[in-house]
Amino acid sequence: MDDRAEGRARFDELAPEYLTRPDVAVSRMFGSEALSVRGKMFAFAANDGCLVVKLPEDRIAALQLDNMVMRGRPMREWAKVPLADGAERWRSTAAEAYAFVDAITPGSSHA
Repeated sequence: MDDRAEGRARFDELAPEYLTRPDVAVSRMFGSEALSVRGKMFAFAANDGCLVVKLPEDRIAALQLDNMVMRGRPMREWAKVPLADGAERWRSTAAEAYAFVDAITPGSSHA
């Protein structure tokens, strides 16, 4: 299995726990299926097999993750979690991304 297929398989294992939550759906982002809350994306599997998540800049730095780069430009609030980091790191980072986006998205009970 190549990295893209392995990353997609890991994402497919992770997604169901979020899809049972209110306002969470699967949407398309950057040519991949992504998890979103009230229409705002928080995680997707990239073509290189990484999990890409939306987090505050300071958390990306604290977690020692690289930013996703798009058209040569680092995306400020998007980080890549390598496939090699393992399923547990994917789970914990996705949970943090969900909580972040849920809290900043209009309609949140946390706002």
